Amino acid sequence: MMWNKAREMAQMTPPERNRWVDFLRAISIMAVVFGHWLMAGLYVDDAGALQRGDLIETSQWTHWLTWAFQVMPVFFLVGGYSNSVSWQGTLRKASPGQTGVYRDWLAARVQRLIAPTFPVLLVWAVIAVVLTQLGFPRDQIRMATEAALIPVWFLAVYLLVTACTPLALRAWKRFGWVSFAVYVPLVLGVDYLRFAYGVPYISFTNFLWVFLAIHQLGFAWQEGRFKSPAIAGLWFALGLAVLVSVTVYGFYPVSMVSAPDGFSNSLPPTFALLALGVVQVGLVLALEPLGRRMLDNLRLWTATVLMNGMIMTVFLWHLTAFVLVMTFVWIALGGIGLSSVPGTGEWWATRPLWLAIYILATLPLIGIFARHERTFTPIRGGRTVPRARAVAGVLLICIGLGCTAGITIASPEGITGLRIWVVAAPFVGAALLGFGPIYRPSKAAE
Repeated sequence: MMWNKAREMAQMTPPERNRWVDFLRAISIMAVVFGHWLMAGLYVDDAGALQRGDLIETSQWTHWLTWAFQVMPVFFLVGGYSNSVSWQGTLRKASPGQTGVYRDWLAARVQRLIAPTFPVLLVWAVIAVVLTQLGFPRDQIRMATEAALIPVWFLAVYLLVTACTPLALRAWKRFGWVSFAVYVPLVLGVDYLRFAYGVPYISFTNFLWVFLAIHQLGFAWQEGRFKSPAIAGLWFALGLAVLVSVTVYGFYPVSMVSAPDGFSNSLPPTFALLALGVVQVGLVLALEPLGRRMLDNLRLWTATVLMNGMIMTVFLWHLTAFVLVMTFVWIALGGIGLSSVPGTGEWWATRPLWLAIYILATLPLIGIFARHERTFTPIRGGRTVPRARAVAGVLLICIGLGCTAGITIASPEGITGLRIWVVAAPFVGAALLGFGPIYRPSKAAE
């Protein structure tokens, strides 16, 4: 049924649509999903205790795999392209002198991204409270909620970058490539202050600088600046030269996620991740002509449409499926199949089976929660989303999601075992923007 509906939508696709954009969005999220499923691993040690394994720590050669699986830059490239098309389209449709255009546009963009997040936050809030009342160790509850909800950090950053779209696009129109280049010394300066002088917290600003830079390249793509595969190939080659220089022969680790010494190129981002982003941008845009011809195939394009219709659900719930599978195997089946340490030959031999199990566990979650990607509250008129409320709403959502990934919703103390304010922040922020489960429109708005 879902396939047939996706096929109907695929057949109605206007010829001017760039299908490569949708394909990259789907493939980048799927790379993240399978990367998480491969990297995280639980195993039972010789003493019969459940241990948390990490493939990056046990197998150094897998650090190179992160250059393929850490594809968040591709998602921000696609975001720059899509936000450019959406914002410019909104401006063309706006009436002369119309107020609240940006506020309503931002609220609509935020809603599409955040609406699917509400169910996963609520479900894990209930799980945390119930397990606390049942007397489960709080460190185990924290580990489970942290593992399931850590992907939401990306949403907080993406929202902030999206909110900057009008100013960033204006900078692109006026300054062109300079509007990208300006972020390079910014990122390098932050890394210098972080590593040379140990300046606290400044590293977190690179969440903006790195991904705003890649977002600018999305504007360039949409404007046709990468139309020639040769230009994209040049970006790939230069980016790769820089990346190899700063990792293999330089200061930064090869791994683009966590490294055994605790150094992460992603949390927060570093100049190495920006270089990887340039490599990935060059590669995927050099492949665009071939990819667009490939997507003329109706079956492949239908699969892309189907995946894009549930993309946030898959992203938000895939680690919940992992946690549920591991919990069931450990508690109900006595840890069967968890005897191999991540990175060993036996562990690799069983990966196809485990990946199939994770997929099967994710499918029911998609069936239940994917509808939230298609349920929206109409955002009407600037009066519905006043400026102060819009700013407060976006900030509250970002704070809530950032804290969900950073400190988790599980509390080490208190009766409920829940950081209620962390869970509540995105819901309150959404209500301020004019949508969400707790939003109640005023009579004036009605």
